[in-house]
Amino acid sequence: MAPSKIAPPPDTLPRAIQARGVRHNTLRDLDVDVPLWRTVVIAGVSGSGKTSLAMGTLYAEGMHRFLEGLSTYSRRRLTQAERPDVDRIDHLPAALALRQRPPTPGPRSTVGTMSEVLNVLRLIMSRLGTHRCPNGHDVPPSIATQAMEIQCPVDGVRFEAPSAESFAFNSIGACPGCNGIGTRFDVDEDTLVADPDKTIDEGAVLPWNVGGRRLSMYAAGELGVRLNVPYKRLSRKEKNLVLHGRPVKQPVVLSGRNGRRVRLNVTYDNAVTAAQKSEKSRYLVSHTCPVCHGTRLRPEALTSHLNGRNLAEISALDLDELVVFVNDLPPLMPPELSRMTTGLIGELTGAVGPLLDLGLGYLGLDRAGATLSTGERQRIELTSTVRANTTGMLYVLDEPSVGLHPSNVEGLRKTVAALAGNGNTVVIVEHDLDLIRSADWIIELGPGAGRLGGGIVAEGTPDQILKSRKSIIGPFLDGRRAVDRPPRPLPRERAIVGVRRLYNLRNVTAAFPVNRMTALAGPSGAGKTALVLDSLIPAARAQLAGDALPAHVKSVDLGPIRQVVEIDATPIGLNARSTPSTYSGAFDAIRAYYAAESGRSAGAFSFNTKEGQCPTCRGIGSIDLDVQYLPDINVECPTCHGKRFNDETLAVRVAGLTISDVLGLTVREAVDHFSGQPAIVRPLRPMVDVGLGYLRLGEPTPSLSGGESQRLRIAARLRTSQRDVLYVLDEPSTGLHPVDIRTLVGVFDRLLADGATIIVIDHDLDLLAAADHVIDMGPSGGPDGGRNVARGTPSEVAADPHSVTGPWLAAHLGSVSKS
Repeated sequence: MAPSKIAPPPDTLPRAIQARGVRHNTLRDLDVDVPLWRTVVIAGVSGSGKTSLAMGTLYAEGMHRFLEGLSTYSRRRLTQAERPDVDRIDHLPAALALRQRPPTPGPRSTVGTMSEVLNVLRLIMSRLGTHRCPNGHDVPPSIATQAMEIQCPVDGVRFEAPSAESFAFNSIGACPGCNGIGTRFDVDEDTLVADPDKTIDEGAVLPWNVGGRRLSMYAAGELGVRLNVPYKRLSRKEKNLVLHGRPVKQPVVLSGRNGRRVRLNVTYDNAVTAAQKSEKSRYLVSHTCPVCHGTRLRPEALTSHLNGRNLAEISALDLDELVVFVNDLPPLMPPELSRMTTGLIGELTGAVGPLLDLGLGYLGLDRAGATLSTGERQRIELTSTVRANTTGMLYVLDEPSVGLHPSNVEGLRKTVAALAGNGNTVVIVEHDLDLIRSADWIIELGPGAGRLGGGIVAEGTPDQILKSRKSIIGPFLDGRRAVDRPPRPLPRERAIVGVRRLYNLRNVTAAFPVNRMTALAGPSGAGKTALVLDSLIPAARAQLAGDALPAHVKSVDLGPIRQVVEIDATPIGLNARSTPSTYSGAFDAIRAYYAAESGRSAGAFSFNTKEGQCPTCRGIGSIDLDVQYLPDINVECPTCHGKRFNDETLAVRVAGLTISDVLGLTVREAVDHFSGQPAIVRPLRPMVDVGLGYLRLGEPTPSLSGGESQRLRIAARLRTSQRDVLYVLDEPSTGLHPVDIRTLVGVFDRLLADGATIIVIDHDLDLLAAADHVIDMGPSGGPDGGRNVARGTPSEVAADPHSVTGPWLAAHLGSVSKS
């Protein structure tokens, strides 16, 4: 019988996701078609609505449709995004998202658990490892060791064959001394009594000063400890009872407010126990577990080995070294296990491959997840997604190039292409020009940000965008540089830090010119963060405060620097009560102005006080409706109709506007409207200067993009003197269009003109090209990094043969073509 042939898909299959009438943040009745089974990039300036379309609309609705297939019981236990406000979305697949800033992993997470490579390695150890019998004899792998019970060939003793779970530090393989954490947290008894001159009644024993723990203080008194004597005068027996007394039941008599005496039976918690139960980490000191020595595994799990190495030693290998190690195993295995060996090693190399493609070969499986950068965490999530081999899904990636060196972008392109090649739709919010050029389709939003954005400027293939006269990104795809800023001569004054040893830094010294912009470049894991965020900043703050330098820092010379300011792009505020007007301080001046004009108190014009806020929504302007297993529905407040204030406050008009009308103004409109009120204009003007004039005074700051949050923080700093202030920014290009990079560099120039010094850690070539001084670290990540491989002006680094970033910087500057 001839093999059957699969018929091609009919032409009636949908070709695009059809979204109609999208209303979300800056998007206003947007109609858009997103091609299916392709790689689609959503581009546009910061604040133009890219994330609103990708995450707030496509992902939110796609995820909701995916969850509709689950039971009501399951949905009630899942956090669900609010359904977007749209007329309709047709042909939308179930969706998964890779967020720009993945959550920080917990203490049990490692590179091995996050990537799931460790799962395969544990299986390899259980099946192909040499195990030790109870009498200390090694039993090499064979067909016989694959059974549930192994018989030692030396003495005939039988023992249970270890499973993959036997090597899991989150399961039965966990070290009993630290429960699989690798670190022990013990109470530092010196922190429990801050002032020995105080009595216990006066609060000398700090852990007993909180809530119900005061009962243990009274119990100590009943047990014979004098509570009215300075702690330092207590006897050794009394102090021992305070710190280490047994948990006995002790009756305690207390006097109530009405004078009545109450008798309680209290279980006595000594000060150490109370500190262990406290949420305050100031009482705890961490140290490597003395049982497992940081390996997280129980001693029995470390007796098995592969080619002479136990699981902890193998996990400590870099991923590059791990591949070499496992590929050396087949000749060491018995012939009867060759098929199993080949399959398991193929499974492991397949899991490691995408990590290597994305430039993460320098990481070890035992690297704690909490120590990874945002970009590293995001790339590990992405590789886990690719390994799933799904089809028919919608993947929404929010700037996957964050923290990615240009040398690794090719690997990212391969990873994204693999997702689309499996029959998925990949929607990417991105500013990296190489990734945009490699897309099948581009949707460009704009033309501006805020009210000026939310529309489609251009859409089509990269070639069509290049030729579009309306496109803003097109000229940059064609090679235009966002910034043309020649470096300035470097002064003699420099801030210098010397590091003894930290991660991959070994006796590294770096100098940063004062009153200039220095950019740190280099592959992920090369030591940029360790040098600046983990060494220079804490050392500078310690020296300025007169404290001892961190142990790993051998010296720091700040020159004239008198203050250190670290600015990141994390969201500002936690809820809708934080707005640009409140964050900048302008709203205080606005309320004071309205109070003076109306004769009412300033509190009457606050949506955070009962005097001014709407009683129904309590000043939020909207209400969340709990509909049990469905996602909460956010609706406009039926009393104030989104205006946030009560009727008495809304009845007051000054210069024709209510206080709610003022919150609806953009920053630029407010500057014009209040031009005669310097106290109001003063905090608003810097926001205009940093390109945020389009923000509404009352929009929630948590909804701002990373680039907007960053510039808002800088604007708040512009109102004070900049002389001899050191600004440090980690990945300030995150979320920024080339046009936004131009604006950001203009803000930097203003800071520099006022006497500031700037250090940026970044990969964006426009930002590197605009720096006065570049330090390129490498030559790679991990153990092979941690060195200053090149330094100088952008042109000098571009021409330096030792520079890792040089070839891409040279191509960007137009001096040579990248090979």
